[in-house]
Amino acid sequence: MTYVLSLDQGTTSSRAILFDHDGQIAGIASHEFPQIYPSSGWVEHDPFDILTSQLSSAVDVLGKARLRPRDVVALGITNQRETTIVWDRATGKPVYNAIVWQDSRTAALMKKLSEDGVEEMVRQKTGLLLSPYFSASKVAWILDNVDGVRARAEAGKLAFGTVDSWLIWNLTSGKRHITDRTNASRTLLYNVAEDRWDDDLLKLFNIPRSILPEVVWSSERAGQVTTSLGLGEVEIAGIAGDQQSALFGQLCVSPGDAKNTYGTGCFLLQNIGSEFTLSPNRLITTLACSTDKKLTYALEGSIFIGGAVVQWLRDNMKFFRKSSEVEAIAGSVPDSDGVVFVPAFSGLGAPYWDAQARGLIIGLQRGTKIAHIARAAIESIAFQVADVLQVMDSDTKNPFRELRVDGGAAANDSLMQFQADLLGVPVHRPAVLETTALGAAYLAGLATGFWSGVDELEQHQKADTIFEPKGDKKQMKKLQDNWREAVERSRNWNKESR
Repeated sequence: MTYVLSLDQGTTSSRAILFDHDGQIAGIASHEFPQIYPSSGWVEHDPFDILTSQLSSAVDVLGKARLRPRDVVALGITNQRETTIVWDRATGKPVYNAIVWQDSRTAALMKKLSEDGVEEMVRQKTGLLLSPYFSASKVAWILDNVDGVRARAEAGKLAFGTVDSWLIWNLTSGKRHITDRTNASRTLLYNVAEDRWDDDLLKLFNIPRSILPEVVWSSERAGQVTTSLGLGEVEIAGIAGDQQSALFGQLCVSPGDAKNTYGTGCFLLQNIGSEFTLSPNRLITTLACSTDKKLTYALEGSIFIGGAVVQWLRDNMKFFRKSSEVEAIAGSVPDSDGVVFVPAFSGLGAPYWDAQARGLIIGLQRGTKIAHIARAAIESIAFQVADVLQVMDSDTKNPFRELRVDGGAAANDSLMQFQADLLGVPVHRPAVLETTALGAAYLAGLATGFWSGVDELEQHQKADTIFEPKGDKKQMKKLQDNWREAVERSRNWNKESR
């Protein structure tokens, strides 16, 4: 038997998953890596932690499955998006830590650009908003704040990339400096209407063109892994940002198809077809995966803190030792007893886009227990998804009839039931929750002929678990009203980034 290997490089861990021809998991390995918080609102990773954790996971999964590199027909890569790395082309060493997508250090710059009136021009080219979430202002910060870096960049000595580019550069020993269209579309530098890096955007952020990677399709042969890394000469043939990869992993390949991924953040994407369309409600338009080398677009609502709120309770508050314990703790009380938790640790994403918002827990009483706070934290994930879905319904004039879900937190039955109750539509959870990694595997397998097409992939997918809405509609509306009032109280709080 032969397999496709998927490298799933996430915000808090790197995973490697083997998929067989039926699209079923044949092996999985994972390594967490440290988060770095140098200052308020700053989030960084050591790029070598990203690389070594990902390589270790890849070697581990082959060892666990007792497979050799020659048993792997193709490799797909999916990655945390927007996270920004700049490195030296000669030495391969980063000039600064990776600045993570959650980082808000450039909020003041983006606010100034917005006040200067350039956001509409940026939206018409990129489909995005002026937010520190995206890569461009992070690149600009590195160029302007690390000694000597701008001069080296302008001399053509440096390379910029999102995490996919960094991994591929190292996997191919520097032979390929590439990114795919889904990742390029998250930089604020790529014109998604005209399918090219945009000179006006490069000038706006004062970024030299020489540092940019070549842009390739998500499903095409991109180069072989260097043999010294323990992965033989496996062909890299699939590349996609994590959320577009999950959209493809759920086989949302027709306009109107949509999914929500419950990961570190939450990301609701809907395939809108081949026409570039902007949201009147400040959702973003992004490029989706394409297997026929034609531009495909998706509407997206990005939520910065989803499952990460559970990690915060575990690591910062020490409420429990393992994230998996949260479901039992939250389930030990019938409700949150009026506690509302707005996890705006790095500001608020869609549909608010408020980089100055900060986290808030309100409704505390003498009788409040850890269980009530844990339950409010879990419910905050569902409330945020409901906010985005309702705006997306308004944008598309095509109300959701169901929601497809995936990601780690989607394994939480009580969260999925509460989500269905809140939305009033069925929630469909696939048999294979690892749809982010599965999407990258699909892309690589299609490019190498491991699978013949989407029709064959559909035959392999197993039945979903379906959560039907059961909640009282009036009670759900009351809870949602309380949530939105709490959100308003959390907004425009961080004076340092105003």
